[in-house]
Amino acid sequence: MTIPASEMEGHAVPPLGESEEGVAGKVAGRSPTQLAMARFRADKLSMISFYVSCFVVFAAVASPILVKIGVFDPDGLNQDKLNTDLGGIPHGAFGGVSWSHPLGLTPGNGEDLLSRLSFSMTYSLGIALTGTLITVLIGVVLGIISGFSGGFVDATVGRFIDLTLSFPQTMMLLALAAPTVLLIRKDVSELPLLGFLENPDLANGLFVVIILSAFGWPPVARVVRGQVLSIREREFIEAAKLIGASRKRLYFKEVLPNVWAPILVYTTLLIPAYISAEAAFSFLGVGIKPPTPTLGNILRDSVSWTTADPTYFFLPGIVLALTVVAFNLVGDGARDALDPKTHR
Repeated sequence: MTIPASEMEGHAVPPLGESEEGVAGKVAGRSPTQLAMARFRADKLSMISFYVSCFVVFAAVASPILVKIGVFDPDGLNQDKLNTDLGGIPHGAFGGVSWSHPLGLTPGNGEDLLSRLSFSMTYSLGIALTGTLITVLIGVVLGIISGFSGGFVDATVGRFIDLTLSFPQTMMLLALAAPTVLLIRKDVSELPLLGFLENPDLANGLFVVIILSAFGWPPVARVVRGQVLSIREREFIEAAKLIGASRKRLYFKEVLPNVWAPILVYTTLLIPAYISAEAAFSFLGVGIKPPTPTLGNILRDSVSWTTADPTYFFLPGIVLALTVVAFNLVGDGARDALDPKTHR
């Protein structure tokens, strides 16, 4: 029996042995997010970097718990394992590596280097993530307002961006460190719910976050503004205006969902930049001070032992480099996945 062509029109004939449901499942479309995730998972380098980044985040979260239950002891001294005749160099090869101290001991004090490096991630990554969130929030809000409003508002925000970029960040950091930290510990800590800022480590950490955020938002605002300039002329924005949508709805319901891709990419690139910046500030003696460990002040201390104990000098540098490279590669992979026309 022959089926008329009119009945077959518009119907896909399934291959021999397959049902129509199976064919429909194979050709089902995927959303842009699913396509981007598939491209990201197909990039082996990005996936390896993603797992390394997840391990770093896990170490930062788990370290305070491990210190609390006694697994890690970043401040414990092991003077009996140091060679006092050589100025406090740990006994044994590679800085005193052993089963009880897998990465060795710090010269001079005999602290467990693995405990200090792991615990340093808590402060370094905490400062970087907090600074990134504040930076992105300020940059996105001002970028959307500037690009959508145009005119006087756009010009004012543009001049404010130029003014902010004209300040030398490092010089401002060094000049404002002492008075700002003193202000935070004496005055800000007296405000309700902010008494914890009397802790010098938290006060110094907050100061670094403020500096990173205050000088880091202009590039984010410029990127977002450029995206908004093209989006504000589209038909769905005009339709939203015609039905009387408020400014708040236009900014955060219509515009923001259409600029999330560059925001996500910039966020993943800011985290490693801020990890490096925190390490540099602590190296200069502006950030969190010893004995509380951060990657920066561990590196600063290790410079004094470069010749006597090279292991102590290289290990913190390797950890910092791997962390920054891993987060950077995750950002590159996210950019390539969200915009397949670009090539790394």
